[in-house]
Amino acid sequence: MIDTHCHVDLYPRPTEVAEEARRAKVVIICVTNLPSAFERAYPHVKRFTNMRLALGLHPLLAKEHRSEHSRFELLLDRTSYIGEIGLDFSREGIATRDLQVESFRFVLRAMRGKRKFVTLHSRRAESAVLDMLEEEVQFPVVFHWFSGSRTTMIRALALGHFFSVNPAMLDSPNGQKIVAGLPPERVLTESDGPFVQVGGRVAIPSDVALVEEHLAVLWRMDKHQVRERIRENFLGLVRPLRQAVEEGRVHSAGAT
Repeated sequence: MIDTHCHVDLYPRPTEVAEEARRAKVVIICVTNLPSAFERAYPHVKRFTNMRLALGLHPLLAKEHRSEHSRFELLLDRTSYIGEIGLDFSREGIATRDLQVESFRFVLRAMRGKRKFVTLHSRRAESAVLDMLEEEVQFPVVFHWFSGSRTTMIRALALGHFFSVNPAMLDSPNGQKIVAGLPPERVLTESDGPFVQVGGRVAIPSDVALVEEHLAVLWRMDKHQVRERIRENFLGLVRPLRQAVEEGRVHSAGAT
């Protein structure tokens, strides 16, 4: 199983979550909200062979970004994974809209010429995110927990981007509609733990199995076929990162 977006460092007992995921054979992209959080988590994550640590600047922490920019640049070549980054123009984030745009542009330009696996946030800002990606990025990225319009989704698909689905999306009519409109070759799975609830408890990485079950019905496949489809989608995004490592553009300690 593959969990492309999980905040392992934000669980009350992150090591227990990591150990459970290792037993369940879940590959996890561990997103962080700030470069300083990446630094704190790095010594712990690197001993888990099933986990990759992503370097992030979460849009809802935009007021802290400027003080973290130099650290972001210093850490960028220590990992092939970037997240959580993006924009949030919801009621919760709209007050820092300008700061978010400035910081997101900084991140996209810092990645210029450095292909990465990118998982991003786009709540109520989907069109703005796509506009900036078109200007600055020449490779596909992953829209985490997408909740935008069908028009924007079609535009993102036309640009080659991917979408990661978590259990919470399957609990809402809009989420189900979005998932039903995604082609199988552009879908990935995520838990977004600990921010998603499953049956009254906090989601853990192995809960991506619930998404696989839903997709099996939707796509008229068995669960093993769904898992293989997700795996191929994921590998299609990470194979170019491995090539970058072999060519020496990214340090192997943080790569695939």
